[in-house]
Amino acid sequence: MKHGKKYVDSLKKYDPAKKYSIAEAAKLVKDLHYVKFDETVELSVSLHLEKNQSVRDTLVFPHQFAGEKRVLVFCKDERVQEAKDAGALYAGSTEFIEKVKGGWTDFDIAVATPDMMKDVGRLGMVLGRKGLMPNPKTGTVTNDIAKAVAELKKGRTEFRADKGGVVHIPVGKVSMDPKDTAENISVFLTELDRKKPATAKVDFIRSVSLSSSMGPGVWIDHKEEA
Repeated sequence: MKHGKKYVDSLKKYDPAKKYSIAEAAKLVKDLHYVKFDETVELSVSLHLEKNQSVRDTLVFPHQFAGEKRVLVFCKDERVQEAKDAGALYAGSTEFIEKVKGGWTDFDIAVATPDMMKDVGRLGMVLGRKGLMPNPKTGTVTNDIAKAVAELKKGRTEFRADKGGVVHIPVGKVSMDPKDTAENISVFLTELDRKKPATAKVDFIRSVSLSSSMGPGVWIDHKEEA
């Protein structure tokens, strides 16, 4: 892949092969920023997972950076007002199931009460493809609508390892104070380590890198931080 001049010039500002501390990496990514828009800062963590192992959960970062989430709650009619009072933008049953069947996905997160999952589960072709299917593991299938919506509105973020055992997760914006981005990274790595499978190898985390949407990657010395 051929990169532009600004990207190539940014590579001259640091050592691409060196591993930096979390604080240094967060500052470097901000310094390497060269485009006009406020890029998202993303962390990529390669994990040592066996074929039968997976990692998936959610967390709330101490420093928020994303816009307010549009939450849809699939629930019976008698709980619609409860969902809206909690902050859901949309709430209902048949009406929204039919809309989603038709391809409508004008929301960021979907929550469902357990008694709705029989019908919601049939929306896999639409919701699954976009990563919007409610799941008990991420707290989006629950009877506690108020708690779920409140946490999601605060910015609860889902993370999961892909087929290659890599977790990609946004941790900030380049406009943020690097100290805040660094704290978000530290919180995430601590949480990720807590979620490692019981049978995971000692070197569970293989490598960690940080980059902005358009910028080069910066390696993080995660073992030094541990």
